[in-house]
Amino acid sequence: MNLLLLEPEDLIESNIAVIRGHRLQHILDVHRAQPGDRLKAGLLNGKMGQAEILTLDRQQATLRLELNEPAPDGLPIILVLALPRPKMLRRCLRMVAELGIKRLYLIHSFRVEKSYWQSPLLSAGEIHRTLREGLEQAKDTRLPQVEIRKRFKPFVEDELPGLLAGRLGLVAHPYAGSAGNPALSSERPALICVGPEGGFIPYEVEKLLAAGCSPLDLGERIYRVETFLPLLVGRLFH
Repeated sequence: MNLLLLEPEDLIESNIAVIRGHRLQHILDVHRAQPGDRLKAGLLNGKMGQAEILTLDRQQATLRLELNEPAPDGLPIILVLALPRPKMLRRCLRMVAELGIKRLYLIHSFRVEKSYWQSPLLSAGEIHRTLREGLEQAKDTRLPQVEIRKRFKPFVEDELPGLLAGRLGLVAHPYAGSAGNPALSSERPALICVGPEGGFIPYEVEKLLAAGCSPLDLGERIYRVETFLPLLVGRLFH
């Protein structure tokens, strides 16, 4: 945890917070902090700065906050991701938060097992906790927005064209050809569609291209999603 991330309910005054639970244990066991120490801190969806430890014991810590720094800029990406299998989903959510992607759509695809949608990791509470872990790692406070769409065709036909307005749309698919892989930047917003293990089926690729996306080619290798996402950001944002 590189950032002590606070939530509004932690505040007992505008600049005083009380924390318990896993964050307290981290301060005690990892930071080995003492009263008077200062930690990097931030308020969820708010500013960052310093937290001075006023009191500390095994039950709770009281902190004085000085939060006057903006959160880092997010990437201008909307990520459309076919729902990964549950054991990968947590890693993908955490990675989205770490990379600074602020808008994520989890969608259905032919190769997504229907049982994946029953995972408890898709509950609002689990998504929130996992995204928090990514923010704490990356020293960011701005929580990504996660939308869930369980039907592929209505999403692609009814929502995707509107999301693509003013954006470069790309489909990351190893057999869809190449769009020349244009370099992206913070001034060029994009929407990137990433398929499940095994990729989108041809019908899905055709629907995504018809909606306004172009194919994106990252070479002959086929990557796991958790490998592909940082590779994609590293190659396209330079």
